[in-house]
Order: sequence, then C-alpha cells, then structure tokens
Amino acid sequence: MFLSSDDAQAIADKVLAHSKADACAVHIQGGLDQSLRFARGGATTNLATAEANLRISSHVGGRIGACSISRLDDDSIASAVARSEEIARMLPVDPDYVAPLGPQNYGFSNRYDEATAHLRLDALADAAARVMEEGARIGVDTFGCAAATRRFDAFATSAGLFAYERRSEIDLSATARNRADSWSGWAGAHHFCADRLDAEEIARLACAKGAHDSTPADLEPGAYTVVLEPDAAAELAFWLIRAMEARAADEGRSFFARPGGGALIGEKLFDEKLTIRVDPADPLAPEAAVSFEGLPHRARAFVENGVVSTLYRSRAWAQRTGAEPIPFARNFVMTGRDASIDDMVRSVRRGVLVTRFWYTNIVDPKSLLLTGLTRDGNFLIENGSVVAPMRNMRFNQRLGELFANIKALGPTRRTWRGAGEGVAPAAPAMLVEGFNFSSKSSGI
Repeated sequence: MFLSSDDAQAIADKVLAHSKADACAVHIQGGLDQSLRFARGGATTNLATAEANLRISSHVGGRIGACSISRLDDDSIASAVARSEEIARMLPVDPDYVAPLGPQNYGFSNRYDEATAHLRLDALADAAARVMEEGARIGVDTFGCAAATRRFDAFATSAGLFAYERRSEIDLSATARNRADSWSGWAGAHHFCADRLDAEEIARLACAKGAHDSTPADLEPGAYTVVLEPDAAAELAFWLIRAMEARAADEGRSFFARPGGGALIGEKLFDEKLTIRVDPADPLAPEAAVSFEGLPHRARAFVENGVVSTLYRSRAWAQRTGAEPIPFARNFVMTGRDASIDDMVRSVRRGVLVTRFWYTNIVDPKSLLLTGLTRDGNFLIENGSVVAPMRNMRFNQRLGELFANIKALGPTRRTWRGAGEGVAPAAPAMLVEGFNFSSKSSGI
C-alpha cells in the first residue's frame, strides 16, 4: 500500500489523538513491490505485493513501549496505542531515554522518479529478456531477478514533527553458468531511476564472466595482490563505515577507540586515496533525507583523504556526551580515481580479480577483522593478464590494514549491494596488496 503524505499524516493524527502517554512517536512505512525471477531461458515466478506497517512508540516516565500493526482501521489503531502504553508501564526506566524530536528541517533526497515508481511488469520482463537472450547467444544458462518498487516512510511525534519521504527503485541481478555447471559469473545494478539501468550491459558482463569451460584453477591460501571490482570494494567499505560508531569508540570497544579514552576523530588511519562521503542530494548514491531516528541526513565526509572526519552518534549518546547527534547512513560514495580495471590487472605479477563477496561478517570489532567468501567470478592474474577462472576462496582480512594499503582506484560507479532495501552505495574498483585468503572453497 502506497500512502500519500496527506493519508500518512491523517493516520498519524489518529494515533496521536488516542495517545495518553507523556509523549508519542509514530512511524508508518509501506509500498508496492513487484519482481520477476527467471532461470534457464524462461520466467519462473512473478510476484506483486502491497503492504503498510504502523509502529507506535509510547513514552511514559522515561520508558518506551512499542507496538507494530499492519491493519490501519480505527479500532486497530486505538488498540495498538493502548497496548504500547501498557508495555511502556511494565518496563524499567531506560537510562538512555530521549524524548521524541520536534520539527526538523529536511533537505532534498534524490531517490524518487515518477516513471520508475509506476513501472509495470513488462518493463521487468524486458530487462530479464536481455539477459536470457545474451545467455542463449553465447551458450550459458542464465538466472536472476528483476524487481521494481515504490516505497514511503512517514514519521510523526507529539512534539510536532511530521516527515514524509518516498523512493522508487529498480534492480536487476543476473548470474550466468556454463552448461557443465562448473563455473558462474555475475553482474547487477540497482537504481532509483529506471533510465539508468542498462540491462544489456548487465547481461554482457554476467555472461562473459560465466562463459568459461576450463577447469577452474586452485590457489593456495595466502596473501595476494587483488583487484576488487566495485561491488566487492563497496562490500568492504560498507563494513568499514558500519563500524564508525561513536559510542563503541568512546567506550573502547572499536577500531576507532583512542588509547586512553575517546575516539580517533581527526586521525589519519587510512591511505590518503580513501574518501567516503554521505549526501542525500548526491546524484549517484543518495542517502535518505530522513534518518531512522527522524534526524535530517546532511552532506558530510566520514573519511577525508584517509583522515577520520566524524563518527555516527545516536541521539542518546549525543545527549549523554553533549555532542552533536549524527545519524547512521547506509548509502555512501567512496571517491574514486582514474585507473581502469585493465590498468590494474596489467600491474599485477600474480594475484586475483574478484567480482564480488558474500556471507561477510565482522569477526573482531577492535581490529576490524572481516571474514567472507568470494563469489561468481574469481580470476587468476599472472604477469599482467587474466589467465584462468579460479575457485572461490574464504578470506580473513583486517579492514584497517586493507584501506591503509590502497594502490589504485578506478572511477566511482553505483553498485548493486543491498538492492531492494533502499541501499545505494557507490564505489570504485580497487587495487590492494596483501589481501589474506585463508582457505579454499569448493563452491562456484
């Protein structure tokens, strides 16, 4: 269910009218989603859904009780308000309690396109057809999903805040496997504007990577020079920026903790080629205008030429420390340079070209040790040329060391990571040395 700003405000007003708590906060979100899955030359599943959810947070004596519902009729709303207040009264006082926000000034976020919001299934079918046609042309099996959505978020509080934001999305993910089912390649893209999706390019890249019949090479575990394509680089940058949280640093629990107390803000911790910014108005990878806590997102750098500029800071921690609250952002731009992937490959005597990662997770927050697996397109590099497909590997890599050792960056481009969730990072291809592959993986 896609609600207009007026409809969302009318529902919020009903909630606030029923509230008997000291304060009340409302979050309404929902939308319309459709997708088309395909495999081996034909469509397999198409799905269309409409949903809306209402979350009510009642504040009573420094305690917050919450209740979420998916029915928006008057009786359900009244019952949910009463239930949230009942829950609040049963809880202990929250030492990190903060009152709801009042009115805020939000900027523009470049995440909605009217034509994209009203795409029909035939547009998704056309994108999927481009992939299947290319697979048939070069003799590989193709699999994937094309999806489109329009979503909204609305926030309201008894302190006078009302915010409404919408976004449109289209994404295409394509995997190609050789007919022996012994090798795969992948490509994908995610955009807020359908005009920017190049299905033919996605099809060409995925199928070219998957069209290898030779037995994949085995590489012994160890430290190697790697060329990370933009989707792989974005995955690593995502975990870096996710770790940039002020409270964990101030309490000595993170990589960004200063010995003796405080956070390493203003310190050069990474290579000078690393800059990561967040900006709701960025044309390539815009963040939302409204954060999860209702704070406005502002354009800011988190890392500037290798120097840590700022860290995320929740309203609760900002209140406790007397500092500015800085909302967490999932959409970022990692600034690139002008080296092409071909240039990077030519500079490598022996190493690996990595298409993307999966199943990544932080093992140790203090050292930023990340683990994960390569997926859908590893290639062995020898003497400046890609010479063979290469089996996947598990890696264990400290991100601080990796981002302090950047040898080259390519142009920044939008990536697919987190498609379908309003996530839109942009990153360049990246050349690094000493990337630690810890073991082999039998999967393709």
